Amino acid sequence: MSAKQDSQKPKGFTDAEKAAMKERAQELKREARSKKDKEDGEKDLLTKIAEMPEPDRSMAARIHEIVKASAPTLTPKTWYGMPAYARDGKIVCFFQSAHKFEARYATFGFNDAAHLDEGAMWATSFALKELTGEVEAKISELVKKAVS
Repeated sequence: MSAKQDSQKPKGFTDAEKAAMKERAQELKREARSKKDKEDGEKDLLTKIAEMPEPDRSMAARIHEIVKASAPTLTPKTWYGMPAYARDGKIVCFFQSAHKFEARYATFGFNDAAHLDEGAMWATSFALKELTGEVEAKISELVKKAVS
């Protein structure tokens, strides 16, 4: 490996990744102390959404409404400082702000607790630049399928 290639090699976690891990550790401590219920988790989630810059804040707020309407059995909470929705303590889906990791787009994703299996390969996350009626309908459809 050349000296130039070696200097471009990542030296560990980025500041944003370190901050996300610290947020997750704090979330776990709060959960262990209080055995958070749905109301407490939603309060934390809404606080995180309120801290986001636009347009992520509006997208996250609208996605929250869509997920609540599409899968009212999911428990809202935060996960690595992001809005997420769980079933039996396992994250099913989440929203990741573009701003959080200085990305070009926000992401709506699913974890392995989601029932989205479709053959040998399927999508587990989706880039979001804006929420149109068509995109909102697709999110609702995916969330419903994820909890089926």
